[in-house]
Amino acid sequence: MLKLYHQPISFNSRRPWIALLEKGLDFELIEMKLDGDQFQPEFVALNPFHHIPVLVDDDFRVVESLAILDYLEAKYPTPALLPKEEKALAIVRMVEMLTINELLPAMNPLLRQMMELDNDPQKLEEAKLKSATVLAFFEQLLGDRSYFGSEQLTLADIVAGSTIPLLPQMGLPLDVYPQLNAWCDRLMQRPSWQTTQPTPETIEAFKSRIKVLMAKSQPQ
Repeated sequence: MLKLYHQPISFNSRRPWIALLEKGLDFELIEMKLDGDQFQPEFVALNPFHHIPVLVDDDFRVVESLAILDYLEAKYPTPALLPKEEKALAIVRMVEMLTINELLPAMNPLLRQMMELDNDPQKLEEAKLKSATVLAFFEQLLGDRSYFGSEQLTLADIVAGSTIPLLPQMGLPLDVYPQLNAWCDRLMQRPSWQTTQPTPETIEAFKSRIKVLMAKSQPQ
């Protein structure tokens, strides 16, 4: 059986979790607390870089979320999550890479504020401006389609959709992006998004663990 090592509030591990659900596959979820368990020998043997997600398929393991998505798409092509038409495929890849390389780094201060780790007004304003650039581009790319590059769900929707619907909770409303706003509502109606959506209790529990770990790391 497929095994996914994950953390419930991780954007990275939410992507393959959603894909597994959308493809209707049987799999085992193995939660990592990231309180030191990522340095245990059995996990290091799977991923010497100490991070999640990791997908294990019998004697084969895949690290990095985009590689996992591509592996699942190649091995389990139905339902298809990757369009074949060249323009649609380019849109999907653009959205994937811009989410990871541009949007997520821009969001870091917003995420740190939500986790009560930082609250620098200048960093927050810069984060909102940089995020807005990506969101405006995505609004244009989405156009009047239901999903990025297609009328059917794609990997782009999984990658961007594991992140963007949470932005209002971080102080970045989506009201000025009507297409993206409707797209978020569409995603949140899907069982895979409802299943993987981090609950307030999950977020609070993770905050508490982070605070304890940070306190332990402070010089005495």
